[in-house]
This record gives sequence, structure tokens and C-alpha cells, in this order.
Amino acid sequence: MHDILIVGGGYAGFYAAWRLERRLRRGEARVTVVDPRGYMTYQPFLPEVAAGSVEARHTLVPLRSHLRRTRVMTGHVTSIDHAHRTAHVRTPDGRDHALAYDTLVVTAGAITRTFPVPGLESEAIGLKTVEEAVAVRDRVLTGFARAAELPPCPERRQALTVTVVGGGFTGVELFGELLALGANLLRRYPELSADDLSFHLVEARDRILPEVTDGPGRWVVEHLRSRGGHVHLGTQMVSASGGHVVLSTGEEYDTGLLVWAAGNGSHPVVANRTDLPVDERGLLRVRADLRVGTEDEPVPGAWAAGDNAAVPDLASDDPRALTVPNAQHAVRQGKLLARNILADLRGRPARPYAHRSLGTVATLGYGYGIFEYRRIVVRGRLAWLMHRGYHVLAIPTWERKVRVALGWLAAGVFGRDLTPLPDIGRPRQAILAGGDPDLVLPPLPDDAGPDDAGHHDAWHDTAADGSEARAAR
Repeated sequence: MHDILIVGGGYAGFYAAWRLERRLRRGEARVTVVDPRGYMTYQPFLPEVAAGSVEARHTLVPLRSHLRRTRVMTGHVTSIDHAHRTAHVRTPDGRDHALAYDTLVVTAGAITRTFPVPGLESEAIGLKTVEEAVAVRDRVLTGFARAAELPPCPERRQALTVTVVGGGFTGVELFGELLALGANLLRRYPELSADDLSFHLVEARDRILPEVTDGPGRWVVEHLRSRGGHVHLGTQMVSASGGHVVLSTGEEYDTGLLVWAAGNGSHPVVANRTDLPVDERGLLRVRADLRVGTEDEPVPGAWAAGDNAAVPDLASDDPRALTVPNAQHAVRQGKLLARNILADLRGRPARPYAHRSLGTVATLGYGYGIFEYRRIVVRGRLAWLMHRGYHVLAIPTWERKVRVALGWLAAGVFGRDLTPLPDIGRPRQAILAGGDPDLVLPPLPDDAGPDDAGHHDAWHDTAADGSEARAAR
């Protein structure tokens, strides 16, 4: 049996496996997908998850539920030895496995790109996973609840200050959604006013949304500023230690929430732990037909697509251009991967990837959006409806489409769900504290979860001390 191993269950990996299991003949090949989470995250919805407009679980496509003839393995690929057709996988229980394969498909995606900014690792939250989006949402909601109990003071101002770093689609969409969320929350907190809010978007370049032209880009900046947002162009964040933000312009302020959305970085396994060819950015060198290698030196049995691959953009007039890392390309590349792998198995020629952009569309918060296709530019509510219509069609499976659409309908009728879940990362708090208000456990750092062994020790110590105190009383 021919073994096909797909590393990563994101857009490209999911669609490649989905198409392969539908079109493979019985006994022709078996497909294995290795992914650390076991589900595909539809990332364009994460800004709306952070703003409470989309239910978090509805952005996820469980691999086992939809890849029914594919072996799904939950784990991290730690290295790839293509010379020996072997991938090494570490499963959640800490065990290492060596998976043999005949054909390799690398769709591991990208990671959040960071820089050595003081305080970044200790203070910032990214926006690549649904867990991060939920954390952003809860931080905003609990910040408003805390500020409502405080008199006008620096602590209150900090609780109502949000900073988003990065002016690409992720950062701008999140910023617009959070502005809309803040305006919505003000109606529920009469103790607060718009003057108490301070929302900042920081971008190192002199413009935002590089995928759109200058005119629409300037309109987006003016629009965000008209809604009370502070947009800092040509500005870098030089420090965020202790929640105190220092910008390259000299401006300083305290922030209660810092979201880092400053672009993608190469996947470390792809860049450093394979014997496959990579470019200077750590991306796999890929031919137009998505085979790994170059036109003169293809790598037999290796394919790649998505954010971890430098795919030539045949639709561009620049012969050196590469496809941009977005869902529009990744989905189509995943579908072509399946076709080309089948063609290769059956002795037929592979087809090159060529796709012209269908345009760019972004949400800027509830009722606001921007769409551009060549010379056509649409702004406002119509563009926002176009954004929702496109993405509800683009998310895979009818089950997820219906869930998202019904969620939007419920939010339109009853308003967005603004219930915070601040203790979701501490499920053992209630049982350890025993309901005693004097034994409320200290908050965990943002990057720690309920399985953090060191914090479990601290929880047990707190619970033990509390038990002794109750016995003494």
C-alpha cells in the first residue's frame, strides 16, 4: 500500500486529504494526517471570535469528523528525514514515533513572527489559534467589568486600553472588531464613557493593509480614527515591559491588553529540521506544480503548499513573485495538491498552480467593511455583508456553514454574547478553593494552562493552607 503522509491539518492539508480520500481507488493508497490539535482552524473568523460575534467552536473543523477514511494522528512532527522517507512524531503523551511514508505533503503552516521587544513574550497574546481569540475576548470583557468598579484613576485607564501591533489583515480586522465591541460594551456600563477608552493600532510601515491600494488603505485609517481608534503609522513598539508600552515616536502609556499580529514566521521544523531545500526565509522551495525542489532539481515524493511554502505566483507579471500567505491560496493549493498527487501516482502530468485573486475583503467591525477588486471598491455595510457571505461559503462543510450562519442570526436578533469566561484556563479553582472567598486562587500567567505542573503545586499548597485555616477556625 502506498503511504501518503500529510504534515499539518490546516487549510491546504485538510483540503488535500479531503480530496484524496474521495478520489483514491480502493487499495490505491492510504493517507495519514498529523496535526498537533486534530482540527482545522478557520482563521479569518478569529477576529470575530475575539469580538463575540462568532462562537469559538464554530470556527473549528474536527479532522476525525470529516476525514473518515484518513488516519488522523494528534501530535507534533519534530523532524523529517526525507532521504529515508521517515517523519518523527511526538504525541501528547510524550512518546516519539517514526512514521514511514512513500509520499510526503508538508502543509505545516506558519507561526507568529516575533521580535526581541522587551516585555513581548510576557505580555502579548497572538491571534493564530482559537484559544488566543477567546483569551483576547475575555481580557476585554473582564477589563470593562474591572474598570466599572474603579473610580477615574490610572488603573481604570489601563483596564480600558487595548493595543494591537500589526497593520495587516489580522491586525486591522481585530482592531475594527474590538472597536465595535468596545462601543457595544459602553451601552452596558453606564459608569463608563467613550472618553475612558483608548484603543491603539501600531504599524511599522507608513500604511496598513498592504494587499489593498493606497486610496482604500487611507480610507480605512480615516474610518478607524473616526470611531475613536488611535492609528500609529510608521511606528514601532520598542518596549512593553509590565504592560507599559513605549513607542518609537516617544509616546508611552499603560495597556491592559496587548495583541501581537505582526506577521508570519517560518515553521521551525520546516526551516531547521528537515533535509528538504528551503529558501533564505525558511520556506520550502516549491515548483509551480507544488513539488518540492526546483525546475531542474525536483525532490521525488515531496510536495508542499500553504504558508510554509514559497509557491511561484504564475498570475503575477513579476517572474520572482510568490503567492501571498492567505486562505484563498491555501485552499486552492490544497485541492490542487490532491489532484497532482493522484496524477503522479497514475503516471499523468501534474498541473501548475495559477490563480488570480478574487479581490480582497475585510471586516472592520459590525456593519463596517472594505472590498476591493481591481478598480472596484466597496465600503461600509455592503462590504461587511460581502465579507460575511464570502467566508460563510468558504468555510468547509455544510455543517460549519449552518452553525456560523445561525450564530450570526442569533447575534443579530439578541446581540453578541458578552459573557466572560475568565477562569476557563483554571478548571480546578473551585474544587481547590472549596468555595471560600478567602481562598481565591492567584491568576495564572496568560501562557499557562490547567496542566502547568508548577502552578498545580501552587494550587495544592493554597488549598492545603486553606484547609488548615478552616480547621483552625
